[in-house]
Amino acid sequence: MESTTELSQHYQLIEQAIQYIETNVHRQPELDEIASAIGLSEYHFQRLFTRWAGISPKRFMQFLTKEHAKDLLARSENLLETTHQVGLSSLGRLHDLFVNTEAVTPGEYKSNGAGLTIHYGLHLTPFGKCLIAATERGVCHLSFVETSEGNAIDTLVADWNQAKMIEDYRTTAPLIDRIFSTPTPDIPLKLHLRGTNFQIKVWEALLHIPAGSLTTYEQIAAQIGNPNALRAVGTAVGHNPIAVLIPCHRVIRKSGEFGNYRYGPARKKALLAKEFALSGITSDLRGM
Repeated sequence: MESTTELSQHYQLIEQAIQYIETNVHRQPELDEIASAIGLSEYHFQRLFTRWAGISPKRFMQFLTKEHAKDLLARSENLLETTHQVGLSSLGRLHDLFVNTEAVTPGEYKSNGAGLTIHYGLHLTPFGKCLIAATERGVCHLSFVETSEGNAIDTLVADWNQAKMIEDYRTTAPLIDRIFSTPTPDIPLKLHLRGTNFQIKVWEALLHIPAGSLTTYEQIAAQIGNPNALRAVGTAVGHNPIAVLIPCHRVIRKSGEFGNYRYGPARKKALLAKEFALSGITSDLRGM
């Protein structure tokens, strides 16, 4: 079994491959061409990609098409309706990981974290390096390092600029293990959210989206009872402070296009491909 370090190192190659496949998906490049583009032999690329993503590069190319995304959206509407019918509100599921949310009060929101102590740490994950932070009430931040570790930390500090910050790898490492390695569904993972009432509504709506499912900005707007607030919904999705756990990567355009993602479109597709592989949806792909 590969270590997190190995998976994180492999992610860089996977991301390059995803970008190449996405750019050339209209002509369906052969495996040897994709492998050559990232500097690997066809044999090693096939093994690496399949081991990391859980699906073959060829299946992944089909996943990237608009037609397939639209089909998944249609299936997901039924799953989301079932979720609503069983009465889930601020409870979400990521594979076998359950999440409970607690929002700051209006007074706490204005205080910018005054009186809180936040423990943070930088860690390698199968999707690259990330920064995670938590208060005594739960995880309050999860982001991927894009440009530098310093910039990632600066963003955290800007969101909670009155809180006391402590770098604490020992406290945050078990959280990373639960999120990316060994989920324990019997003990809910708590999230501590800081945002406007509207943002909290959108983020909690995102928690309704099961792993292996997709939704649209229009569906999120309708779910929160404000169908005309598409632009505001998009802004709230883009400002999601807790990546992966609040699954904003599962929101795509109704046209079937995957759209943008705060941490890059390739990472969005990698997160979705991994979820689809684990949920068994990719077994429905034909002719691969």
